[in-house]
Amino acid sequence: MSSTRFIFGFHAVTSRLRQNPNSIREIFIDAARADQRAQELIKLAENKKIHIIPCNGSKLTSMSGNDHHQGIVANIDSMGNYASIDDILDELTEPARLLVLDGIQDPHNLGACLRVADAFGVHAVIAPKDRAVGLTPTVYKVSSGAADTVPYISVTNLARTLKQLKEQGIWIFGTAEDAEHDLTHFQISGSIAWVFGSEEKGLRRLTRENCDQLVRIPMQGNIESLNVAVSAGICLFETHRQQSLG
Repeated sequence: MSSTRFIFGFHAVTSRLRQNPNSIREIFIDAARADQRAQELIKLAENKKIHIIPCNGSKLTSMSGNDHHQGIVANIDSMGNYASIDDILDELTEPARLLVLDGIQDPHNLGACLRVADAFGVHAVIAPKDRAVGLTPTVYKVSSGAADTVPYISVTNLARTLKQLKEQGIWIFGTAEDAEHDLTHFQISGSIAWVFGSEEKGLRRLTRENCDQLVRIPMQGNIESLNVAVSAGICLFETHRQQSLG
């Protein structure tokens, strides 16, 4: 018997409806909602021949395990847009742009990173299976649909994966506060993978050793570090800017 999986929130459910409607078993919606946003989602679901079940808010909270469901929960067959490295690289017709997350455990940070990845044309997000949050309903909610649009690659050995990427001609750039090179004076070209560490520990030793180059983000304030999603956004924007200039 297949397991029950739920995603919640308007952006997450709407994205799944548009990207992969066949994976949705049914949608539960707060019977008290009669606003235009709810009506538009119901119409979209009906057009996709997906069953809508009205219910109360407490049941939605129980199903989603979260009270920030916005009155909408979907029962789905599978979580996320899972992919393999080989499939992603084989399909590329342009230089690879990858985001590697080393042990991110906060679902809000992973969701925000997926959203940033979607915004700046990342071809896939790579993360370890162990000591990392993975794709959860909260990640879906925070990603605002990016969990369905950005391929997610879960690997058993991140250090080995980085070596495989290097063998494919992909440059591995890690971020570190003590790095010699400044992002604003760093030339970015070709196929690259940006690597970011966990919120508290940063890059693990083996991950750091497998980076071709370490880069720091210049900061002028008093805080010592940035949120991982903010750091990823800055580095990916600079990558997009430089590569757009040719």
